[in-house]
Amino acid sequence: SKIVIVKIDPNIYNINLFSSNQYKHENLTAKEWSEKYNLTVVINAGMFQADHSSNVGYMKEFDYMNNGYINVYQSVAAFNPKNPAMDQFKIFDIEKINGVLQKDNIREIINNYNSVVQNLRLIKRPKENRWPQQKKKWSEVALGEDKDGNILLIFCRSPYSMHDFNEMLINLPINIECAQHLEGGPEASLYIKLGDFELAFNGSYESFFIETDNNNTFWDLPNIIGIAKK
Repeated sequence: SKIVIVKIDPNIYNINLFSSNQYKHENLTAKEWSEKYNLTVVINAGMFQADHSSNVGYMKEFDYMNNGYINVYQSVAAFNPKNPAMDQFKIFDIEKINGVLQKDNIREIINNYNSVVQNLRLIKRPKENRWPQQKKKWSEVALGEDKDGNILLIFCRSPYSMHDFNEMLINLPINIECAQHLEGGPEASLYIKLGDFELAFNGSYESFFIETDNNNTFWDLPNIIGIAKK
């Protein structure tokens, strides 16, 4: 088993959301997204709905709205702040009071940041595993933040329950503070291209879906996080 972790300084690299719906073309693989938009790193933006277009949680990129509905997910990643003095990248924990998600907190984030994506929470700040143990397991790609505010892109092809996966991340020497789930199974994708340097990672196993390690190709994605040097 191997966990791939890419640490990125958000003060040096641009981070944006890209959607095939926004650019009026077919869904692309992670490598195709990189080639088309000259991106150094491409990773899933989150799980998508049955329309193969909309993110499951809230998602916007500047004036483009991919999904305007705020669901119950308790992790919100935000970047491209409207005030340049604010954190260039931050993962926010959204809490529940008496079982009710505090959506006003999400709306405040939306008002302050141009790029916002809402996904399932894996690790609550600081280093609190929020996933109960379960039998289901899958290949995983996740988005994290460390104690210094760096972006952590995390990929693991070997299938684990998310409880066990979180425990491994918390105990690794990467200073992780929080993390959100982006995608699992064969859709999980991480692609890196910098000059002649290239790394390509795709998932495979997912309980009750594709219970094999035989997938060796990228699947098409409607929405991605794309990163390129400023």
